[in-house]
Amino acid sequence: MLIGAVEAGGTKFVCGIGNEKGEVLDRVSFPTEQPEKTLAQVIDYFKDKPIEALGIGSFGPIDIDRASPTYGSVTTTPKPGWANYPVLPELRKAIGVPIGWDTDVNAAALGEATWGAARGLDSCMYYTIGTGVGVGVFAEGKLVHGMVHPEGGHVLTRRHPEDTYGGKCPYHGDCLEGMAAGPAIEARWGVKGHELAADHPAWEMEAFYIGQAISSAVLLLSPKRIILGGGVMHQMHLFPLVREQVRNNLKGYVVAASLESGIDEYIVPPGLGDNAGLCGSIALGLQALREAR
Repeated sequence: MLIGAVEAGGTKFVCGIGNEKGEVLDRVSFPTEQPEKTLAQVIDYFKDKPIEALGIGSFGPIDIDRASPTYGSVTTTPKPGWANYPVLPELRKAIGVPIGWDTDVNAAALGEATWGAARGLDSCMYYTIGTGVGVGVFAEGKLVHGMVHPEGGHVLTRRHPEDTYGGKCPYHGDCLEGMAAGPAIEARWGVKGHELAADHPAWEMEAFYIGQAISSAVLLLSPKRIILGGGVMHQMHLFPLVREQVRNNLKGYVVAASLESGIDEYIVPPGLGDNAGLCGSIALGLQALREAR
């Protein structure tokens, strides 16, 4: 069984083919340009592939309400040309298979719950911290949707006492994304994150903001595992700093082994590595196929 997958990111699109085991058999990537050009490349990639279904995990915000007339569209993104663009309807016209649709981070959470670091658990949260910050939520065995979808990258934050940076988010300034995404690190320190030494004060400040968000997530949703992906989290020295920040924030109020002796297995990198989003899109395609049958 072959399932198509699209990880539709704000910087690049990744298209691939996988199977029901979550194995990625082929993949290609290209920059995210204007929607017409970008989707033409997606359609061209899949036109000769014998896929039975397709899953799309898209950058957002997106419309995930199936009763909405704009279901399948990107909505209020600041990315030029993409606001209110009907991604899913356009691909449905060209690719005649069942198509699953969700956010890129919800897809990654589903992929990690199905085949990755949260396999066997009925809840997890997936944070991607890179060009932006997004959060996917998998709870009680299914992805979380509500009025819209989780937008945990834009939760408000307390400012680090030594941080004078105003924030990068065009909507909120000093929300989590505005303070902790890759562009905020570069704007604050003048270089990209991967150019900073492991002992640079940037990382203690970064852990302050990420740990604050995770602490709130633990108190609100109590997920059984938290997975941190994205380019910023390739700096592996961040993980111990984030774990310690979470412990300091919670101050022993939440009593769970996962937050004490097991915290190294509680706040973790993606088990699927950089394939989390693509594997999650495969899982969305499998869901769509099951619904169609």
